[in-house]
Amino acid sequence: MPSSVRPAELVYEFEKYRAPSQHEVRDLVRGNPFALIVSNGGGAQGAPTVTHAPVIIERMPQHGDFVGAELLGHIARKNPQWQQLSDDESVLLVFSGPHGYVSPTTYADDPNVPTWDYAAVHLTARVTVLDDRASGMHVVTRTVEELEDLETAPWDMATSLPTFERIVGGIVSFRFEVIEQRAVFKVSQDKPKDVRERVAAAARARPCPHGDVAALVERIGGDE
Repeated sequence: MPSSVRPAELVYEFEKYRAPSQHEVRDLVRGNPFALIVSNGGGAQGAPTVTHAPVIIERMPQHGDFVGAELLGHIARKNPQWQQLSDDESVLLVFSGPHGYVSPTTYADDPNVPTWDYAAVHLTARVTVLDDRASGMHVVTRTVEELEDLETAPWDMATSLPTFERIVGGIVSFRFEVIEQRAVFKVSQDKPKDVRERVAAAARARPCPHGDVAALVERIGGDE
């Protein structure tokens, strides 16, 4: 029977901080593809094993959330995590979006406490290990296509494909079939508009080293 990700490893969804739309969730995953691949065991004393790796969207359902979507990823062959995985085993994919510290100086009342604004998406998925060169080439080229599409001047990989073919044996690829989605967008939406404006201004003034959390605060905001 396929193993499952321990419930404690799943992000807790606060009702008031749920994702404002599936569009926001998909944009976060696509715009922050350097994910954590978390699998059960393999670590010291049975702790989970985690690898940072690029994970891209291969196919999305026509409607709804990421459940049923197919994602692709790869890690170095020297990384033993792939040998600990069996087909149809469940893994957790963690995508971290913009985040940043919120100082009480942005509030109009005192005493108060600091907090942290952030956005994150956790996808539980069944994994298939793709340990062959053809699959490796497909995953690597699709990854390049997706990431270059985020660049202002995309790079043409055509002349480098022979190099890809020569070194692709050094990676192992995965196909992930998503079976559960959880997301949190905690971006001061429970605060008044004037406070959110100060939170966004403070994030820009630092500037925030962890992504444009100010844009999320402004875009998602509250209900006023």
